[in-house]
Amino acid sequence: MKIYQTNEIKNIALLGNHGSGKTTLTEALLYESGVIKRRGSVESKNTVSDYFPVEQEYGYSVFSTVFHCEWNNKKLNIIDCPGSDDFVGAAITALNVTDAAVLLLNGQYGPEVGTQNHFRYTERLNKPVIFLVNQLDNDKCDYDQVLEQLKTSYGPGIVPIQYPLQTGPDFHELIDVLLMKKYSWKPEGGAPIIEEIPASEMEKATAWHKTLVEAAAEHDESLMEKFFESEELTEDELREGIRKGLISRGMFPVFCVCAKKDMGVRRLMEFLGNVVPFVSDMPLVTNTKGEAVAPDSNGPTSLYFFKTGIEPHIGGVQYFKVMSGTIKEGADLENTDRSSKERIAQLFVCAGATRIPVPELHAGDIGCTVKLKDVKTGNTLNEKGCNYQFDFIKYPNSKYSRAIKPTNEADMEKMMMALNKMREEDPTWVVEQSKELRQTIVHGQGEFHLRTLKWRLENNESISAEYVEPRIPYRETITKIARADYRHKKQSGGAGQFGEVHLIVEPYAEGMPDPTLYKFNGQEFKTAVKNKEEIPLEWGGKLIFINSVVGGAIDSRFMPAILKGIMSRMEQGPLTGSYARDVRVIVYDGKMHPVDSNEISFMLAGRHAFSNAFKNAGPKILEPIYDVEVFVPNEYMGDVMGDLQGRRGMIMGMSSEKGYQKLVAKVPLKEMSSYSTSLSSLTGGRASFTMKFSSYELVPGEIQDHLIKEFEAQEEKEE
Repeated sequence: MKIYQTNEIKNIALLGNHGSGKTTLTEALLYESGVIKRRGSVESKNTVSDYFPVEQEYGYSVFSTVFHCEWNNKKLNIIDCPGSDDFVGAAITALNVTDAAVLLLNGQYGPEVGTQNHFRYTERLNKPVIFLVNQLDNDKCDYDQVLEQLKTSYGPGIVPIQYPLQTGPDFHELIDVLLMKKYSWKPEGGAPIIEEIPASEMEKATAWHKTLVEAAAEHDESLMEKFFESEELTEDELREGIRKGLISRGMFPVFCVCAKKDMGVRRLMEFLGNVVPFVSDMPLVTNTKGEAVAPDSNGPTSLYFFKTGIEPHIGGVQYFKVMSGTIKEGADLENTDRSSKERIAQLFVCAGATRIPVPELHAGDIGCTVKLKDVKTGNTLNEKGCNYQFDFIKYPNSKYSRAIKPTNEADMEKMMMALNKMREEDPTWVVEQSKELRQTIVHGQGEFHLRTLKWRLENNESISAEYVEPRIPYRETITKIARADYRHKKQSGGAGQFGEVHLIVEPYAEGMPDPTLYKFNGQEFKTAVKNKEEIPLEWGGKLIFINSVVGGAIDSRFMPAILKGIMSRMEQGPLTGSYARDVRVIVYDGKMHPVDSNEISFMLAGRHAFSNAFKNAGPKILEPIYDVEVFVPNEYMGDVMGDLQGRRGMIMGMSSEKGYQKLVAKVPLKEMSSYSTSLSSLTGGRASFTMKFSSYELVPGEIQDHLIKEFEAQEEKEE
């Protein structure tokens, strides 16, 4: 295989909703470029993409597939991404290491919620987008309507390059208004028949061509001047204008294809090779020090590992992008993230599970290697003397969580190893061993996302596991001031134990003044701050601990023990065993014994005094509230809003965004447990949502009573 230079390489992410036909298009691209000799099909389970057993079981793409095409002395590295929003991590990874996106549309549906989600990611990362309308042979395909929907959603930047003469089962010809030619195909597809545009279509084609020329000229001053003079551009000038329009995201070309019949695929590759920006055309990536790193083949060698695949009989397959320099077989590199050394014994370019050996790869190229000792997804490998490190991929927050446990407790360690290995393949699977909840929690992007993980555990790793609903990380706090004292006294044979602590607790809020005077039952308690500790709690909120003891009633050396006792009770709140937060504690008096007082005595006295005071201070349970954004088609707006309100959600606002309604709400985490499944059911899979933690708020009284009773029943059961 030819060794491609940086200025001959283009990296492209292939995105699209589930059912848009990405896997079928991938087969056609690989077939037309000669990488494979025969096209597979999703039904036959023999495609280059979707080659993992779990993908064949469900008929869904679960992982991205990296492949390449050689066309007109250009190398197109393409990453085919799963369409389901549950596997969005693959799309985000691909967009970060590629320089343009092809956004595939199902011709019968047009832009869908997945289209909107993917477009939003390209917007965030400032990546060029080409829309590709597929399945033009479908009975329900209406190309003009699809085009209108695109213009409504994405504005005047939508510019058609092609249009079909007819859609439906008889689709076999289209007009290309960039080249001003008619393309048609025989039933078997493949190489097109290229002819002049018929007279009946010339007026329409000319009007669209003029629109294209105007759009291309807008993005280059010299082209704009020429356009004003002659109202025409050469083919090369058109391409240059489109390329600049793509880079600035001022232009979104629309192409046509029927991937299943292999019609339009060669013309698409020609456009990708000629017009899509090269690696060197795009803004430079910055490393963790904020330094811009140019894709220079003569620069220091640096590889960024963006994906790991685990394959039978091979183990880890590590995919990388050459960020700088040239990587050759046998190179010794240093892992900046893990301070270890690696030898790149073999280099490959990829076509799914097929790997083609190459001797070297240049800056901007994408390849893979195998059997590295200590390389994880996200690591950077450099030649000696280079210390680049990259960390530019940011994944969305999880939206669906379940506690997981093996059916056989003896498999716990084995299960954790398998989960951590799978997380290497998909970083949006997040595994958490929660000390607070006493559960192993798996977080993901949706119910199907976690169902896939469980399937792989059971079928690939032979570990039977079950999901249960995760406990909610409630918090406990107080709403009023209370006082308590406690004497710990224990005598047995030798030295005894004695410690007495008098303290006051009150709710803490940022900026409140130091205490001076309290009244309880008509009695005044004056306090003077002798020492104050402000302790940020790892679970959120603060504990303010004030020593106000005068006259040596408690020696200052016992204060850390009292604080330790209070902290131990805050880690297991009196109401439900949840973490307590936002409390100010003032220790104002107590007693010691010259012989029997010790640290353990004061730790226990402090713990019990705090617990008693807490229970009398109007204790309340707080629950986590999340900011939820739902993107929903207009026709489902009422149903989705009603459902959120039924989940104790507070609607904060509504707005329209690119053809969809955006609903913003604050919803308790408890009510979001199965929201992804419910939303999909309500809207036929046409809505999506994001969620992120907002704050802790008081739970309603009836829910608090229920939680306390539930906790007490559980405590009795465990006793």
